[in-house]
Amino acid sequence: MTRKPFILRNPSILIVLAVLALFTVAVTALSAAYGTGAIPTSMVKVLGKTLCLALAAVAMDLVWGYLGILSLGQMAFFALGGYMIGQWLMYARTEAIVAASMAGNPIPPTPQELQEGVANQIFGVVGSADLPLVWSFAHSLPLQLILVVAVPGLLALVFGWLAFRSRVNGVYLSILTQAMTLALALWLFQNDSGFRGNNGLSGLQNIPGLDGIDQATLSVWFLWASAAALGLAYVLAAWVVSGKFGSVIRAIRDDETRVRFLGYPVEGFKLAVFTLAAMLTAVAGALYYPQAGIINPAELMPIASIYLAVWVAIGGRGRLYGAIIGAVVVSLLSSWFTGGRAPAIHLPGYTVNWVDWWQVALGLGFVLVTLFAPKGIAGLFDRLSPPRRVPAPEPQAKEAQA
Repeated sequence: MTRKPFILRNPSILIVLAVLALFTVAVTALSAAYGTGAIPTSMVKVLGKTLCLALAAVAMDLVWGYLGILSLGQMAFFALGGYMIGQWLMYARTEAIVAASMAGNPIPPTPQELQEGVANQIFGVVGSADLPLVWSFAHSLPLQLILVVAVPGLLALVFGWLAFRSRVNGVYLSILTQAMTLALALWLFQNDSGFRGNNGLSGLQNIPGLDGIDQATLSVWFLWASAAALGLAYVLAAWVVSGKFGSVIRAIRDDETRVRFLGYPVEGFKLAVFTLAAMLTAVAGALYYPQAGIINPAELMPIASIYLAVWVAIGGRGRLYGAIIGAVVVSLLSSWFTGGRAPAIHLPGYTVNWVDWWQVALGLGFVLVTLFAPKGIAGLFDRLSPPRRVPAPEPQAKEAQA
């Protein structure tokens, strides 16, 4: 009997990819660059960033929903991916500006003088004129793209190896991930960290070599890239959680001690999923911050990772499409409420401004979902879909009687 292809055995993949393709085509057709202009460029950027957050939520669901590790440090990998690509964006753009300003000199500048000029422009704001060691590869886009996944992946590998081999579990592991994130953020806040301290990296929306392309077109290009990354990551994550590997990581989530007793290398499985999720989250960050235009250490604070966990819980933990639903719904609602577009509620003696009350509403929604819908929004599909019928086993042939 021929076995069905992997995608056909997982109908949710086809549904997610179809919805993602229709969404991308619709936004493109309504954008200012390629369509009617019904959707402004700022909204296209919001939608592109939302797809990146959905990718981070899928990675979070891999770790939390399927492996059972509530990681409160996922946004650290998200920000690191943004910092790695931001280095090249800022260096290449500044190099072009400095080279243009030195073009009128009687003697052409040497590469060393050009590098010193770039370093002075980037780090003069923090009182330095030297290019830090961590910027050694900032001149090369291919090398920085490798670092986008290599740096967060290495951090997750080292942290996970130390934590898992010590058999730290449960809330203690969550606290450790939160401590790692906070320590990294506090280090980046320092001016001598090499990442411009509290100033962060700015002007990332200006892509070097594409100066003649307007922001309306760039926003659509990034939307395409974000949609493609989300689609590929969803297929990869669905493949990871299927088959024997997926069964083992679910078993680790449910009863780690029994899985270890059966002889499976629990730490290896946990380390593989944790590292993969970190690299996927970093890719999401590398696509997010060129659309946001700026990144600073505040993006790494633990509250951001808590928000990510809330999105996954509201969407439906343990369902990859649920993570996407939660991230998209909550992210778009957050943009609507905090952007001043939601009408204020006038009460006797008090006016409810959603800019101030949105986080309270989000927390209340999380509590209600936890109490009354523990499977999240995606759990509604379980009620709507008909139950699967398990085919009855065929009766075995009776032995011939003598």
